Amino acid sequence: MINTHLPKVTFKTRVRDESLGGDNPFRWQDMTTDDYFAGKRVVLFSLPGAFTPTCSTFQLPDFEKLFPDFQAAGVDAIYCISVNDAFVMNAWGKAQGIDNIGLIPDGSGTFTRQMGMLVDKDNLGFGMRSWRYAAVVNDGKIESWHQEPGFEDNCESDPYGESAPQNILKAIA
Repeated sequence: MINTHLPKVTFKTRVRDESLGGDNPFRWQDMTTDDYFAGKRVVLFSLPGAFTPTCSTFQLPDFEKLFPDFQAAGVDAIYCISVNDAFVMNAWGKAQGIDNIGLIPDGSGTFTRQMGMLVDKDNLGFGMRSWRYAAVVNDGKIESWHQEPGFEDNCESDPYGESAPQNILKAIA
């Protein structure tokens, strides 16, 4: 994966637009891989799903807490991607109080599939989801790769450690 370019994908996002008024001032906005990654050094991490235990208790909150440390190490942005739709990702970010991490909805799993990280989690009733990984991406090109061990469909465990923010910081510091 190192030195390869991220796949070119268009993501269907929902963004707040106060000019719409009302109780739900959000509109659809297409965002591309280039919109997120071109010209920036970014940490991208992927996880099986919003609102799931490890993702909500450790991974997302720890990236949020360590955001200033990542900035000090030369990272411009941190993005979390999951095979969830924009509504779920926005609700999760709000529920978690996330201010510094961008949440990318990969609702149909297109990006995740092209990354080779799409796995079947039907044993948990999830369907197709992402394997847990993280990458440092420089101008759309993978600089370092941190994948959890045991990649397989219907894995009985949910390994977490390689893609933890503390490990990514060690790798880039």
